[in-house]
Amino acid sequence: MNDVNGEQDPKAVFNVLDSMLKESLDRLKTMRDSITWPKMASLRLTMEANYQECGTIIRDLCLDGKLGTALWLRKKMVHKGVILDILTHNYLVNGLCKIGDLEKADGLIREMLESGPSPNCATYNSFIKGYCLVNDLEKARYLFSTMANSSVRPNSITCNILVQAVCKNGLMEHSVKLLQNILSNDNSKNTPNLVTCTILMDGYFKSGNVSQALSLWRDVVQRDTEVDVVAYNALINGLCLNQEINAAYGYFSEMIKRGLPPDVFTYNALISCLCKEGRFEEACHIHEMMSRTGVTPNQISFKLIIQGLCINGATTIANELFRSMVEKSIVPDTHLWNLIIDCCGRCGDVSQALSITDQMLSYGVRPNVYTYNALIHAHLKVGKTADAFSLKRQMLCSGVFPDMVTYNLLIGAACKLGHLQFAVELCDEMLRVGYEPDIITFTEIIRGYCMKGNLKEAEELFAKDDTMIWGIIFRGLERNSEVYSKRPETGSNHAPQKQVEDHLATCNRQAPAIFHLPVIITRLPLTSELMPKLCRTRSWLHIHIAIAYASSKCQTKF
Repeated sequence: MNDVNGEQDPKAVFNVLDSMLKESLDRLKTMRDSITWPKMASLRLTMEANYQECGTIIRDLCLDGKLGTALWLRKKMVHKGVILDILTHNYLVNGLCKIGDLEKADGLIREMLESGPSPNCATYNSFIKGYCLVNDLEKARYLFSTMANSSVRPNSITCNILVQAVCKNGLMEHSVKLLQNILSNDNSKNTPNLVTCTILMDGYFKSGNVSQALSLWRDVVQRDTEVDVVAYNALINGLCLNQEINAAYGYFSEMIKRGLPPDVFTYNALISCLCKEGRFEEACHIHEMMSRTGVTPNQISFKLIIQGLCINGATTIANELFRSMVEKSIVPDTHLWNLIIDCCGRCGDVSQALSITDQMLSYGVRPNVYTYNALIHAHLKVGKTADAFSLKRQMLCSGVFPDMVTYNLLIGAACKLGHLQFAVELCDEMLRVGYEPDIITFTEIIRGYCMKGNLKEAEELFAKDDTMIWGIIFRGLERNSEVYSKRPETGSNHAPQKQVEDHLATCNRQAPAIFHLPVIITRLPLTSELMPKLCRTRSWLHIHIAIAYASSKCQTKF
């Protein structure tokens, strides 16, 4: 590579360097091919596994109700160019629809239509059900009509969701037409399935159309459709709702003959109907039959029959069933505890009521205002007024605040004892905590004044605020009758006579509650025309007294 002068030839040097560099690059390429590709393949597999794991995490988050986090994670994946599968998207849509966030669900489905994966029937079912849950049937039916445009075919679940929503709103004719429309577009089937028929039948029963419901049931049987326990339960429950207990018994027997064992829902439907009809002996027999056939009564089973027995004063049997319930480790809810406490109190068994309250506390169930009202009423019934007032202090210490019923009970007790000043103080306290006196409050105080002979104070109480009195009267009447669409004009000493007469006539016919009529009478101008219609007495003050004693028979309900 040296020339004649002994110097190096530059061209030869560069040729050697090029040759060496080429050899190095070839060796580097060989090394890279042998080392990097396996690593890259491994990395790709790891990333795919991570994507699948992310899908699982998102689905778990949806099940836990953490939709915000799930949507955030999906967004991160989309930014990385990763499109999650349809199953994961369906979880997101379903979760959003369940919480009523239909706007976000709609946005997510639009993204799916644009960038994938394409929505399937399950996606639309969740979305349609979401609109049905918020009672937007028009939007639900519109979505159903757009499924074909997206090449998505509705299935039986789609049909059942829509039919159930329409039936729930009492639109039975619309539901039948909708079902016929769905079936006419379904070439694979020409009859509704058992679930659809059960939904329709339940809708007919709830709308009172028993004959149409039974006709549908006969159609199902004639098609040799294999019916199940759920279908029989819908049938028996529907008959019980319409007080067709004998027909329900017939299908109950048929169910057993078919080899379908009745479950707790079947028995509860029968017990509920029997209790409503006052047939408690039969209800108890059905309740016993449950245990004999291996069906464990649940809280509803006990609650139905105990409630019926308590309302009808059968305290002994109710207590026995209540003890049986507790022995079976079925913890009653607060309402049932209150019911049995009130039942004992109304029968004058205060010690038993207190014992059950202690038992209630031992099971970790906290007494509420209804519990204390029942106990206060029980003590007042047997004349233990001081204990009743101490219960008010006890409930405040327990963080339970008195309600209108509590105050009315105590005001009535104070008035009976002649402690009118204390009754007025309780009334003032009631106003301070946000409760306005009602008909019962005024009746009790007026009765107290009348019993002490303070008729002037009783009259002044009514004259104090004429507008408020009439407002209270007719609010009470409106709750008991739809007839009271117009009230007598207020602002004067008395309502117009003709309007009062009309309201009195309607009151006697529609709302004969004793605490409505007396207060109306006390506000009437005692003209010669009205006197014979009310009572033959010489003075409206005597009417006050008569009304006061009559009103004392009114019992506060809670």
